Amino acid sequence: MVLAAILLKLGGYGIIRIHPTLPYQPTLIIYPTMAISLWGIIMAGMTCLRKTDIKALIAYSSVGHMAFVVSATLIQTPQSISGAITMMIAHGLTSSMLFCLANMLYERTHTRTLLSLRGMHKTTPLMTLFWLTASLMNLAIPPTINFMGEMKTMTAMYNWSPTTMLLMATGTVIVATYSLQMFLSTQQGHLEKNFKETYPTHTRELLTLMMHTTPMIMLIMTMQLIS
Repeated sequence: MVLAAILLKLGGYGIIRIHPTLPYQPTLIIYPTMAISLWGIIMAGMTCLRKTDIKALIAYSSVGHMAFVVSATLIQTPQSISGAITMMIAHGLTSSMLFCLANMLYERTHTRTLLSLRGMHKTTPLMTLFWLTASLMNLAIPPTINFMGEMKTMTAMYNWSPTTMLLMATGTVIVATYSLQMFLSTQQGHLEKNFKETYPTHTRELLTLMMHTTPMIMLIMTMQLIS
């Protein structure tokens, strides 16, 4: 949770602060780094589609989202910087919430394999609501701040080079695919016999999840704070 929510964002913040102070021409590093970032969006997404470990899936998802941020920060326009900051805040809350949910499942089932984590909505229906919320925010549906961040980023990238939209749009579709796959794999289907006696959601777990959900909902209504 700390890695996805804080440490990864320190890297993005460092790029935003240091990039304008470079003594040489930015074009010397923009094009190769941009190519690596855009390709990283696709590769991280394809890796997520093949992962069976839920925590590894969420971790590689963080890599793909940070590739969006790096691409935006390299352009150094007001819109791209605003989009990158919005994405970092949104993803920091979303990925931390997903890791928290994955750990709650592991505490009950002692496995992280998606093939084994099926039908959990039958034992923890309230947690399913938070899984749905986190998954939808991860795939950036409107009007979430994840959607606003991706729209700003993709608009800035299109203004810089229209050809980049092909890779970014493909990456967005892949993100939506594995986010829905993760939700359906863990919540739908036939429940394993060993998991039928799992305990319900605790109050401390609900408070932890609400501490992630509440800021995301409040930021939707006050986008001017990070725009």
